[in-house]
Amino acid sequence: MNGQHRKNVRAGVEVDIILKKDQGTAKLTRGIVKDILTRSSFHQHGIKVRLVSGDVGRVQEVFDASDEKTIANSR
Repeated sequence: MNGQHRKNVRAGVEVDIILKKDQGTAKLTRGIVKDILTRSSFHQHGIKVRLVSGDVGRVQEVFDASDEKTIANSR
């Protein structure tokens, strides 16, 4: 799912984020959302979150538990 819409992001969901220091690269960091930091319902560069690990960045991709089951069944 797209990380630009706040409705797709909630605490406890697994996401890929891009850290501020990695904005010039394609490096993504995967983790579980602890806090949502963006107040608006949409952000063109991704909703800003804090992961359980403490990393802060903008969501690029949201992984839903039902998506993981679909991927596992397609293998």
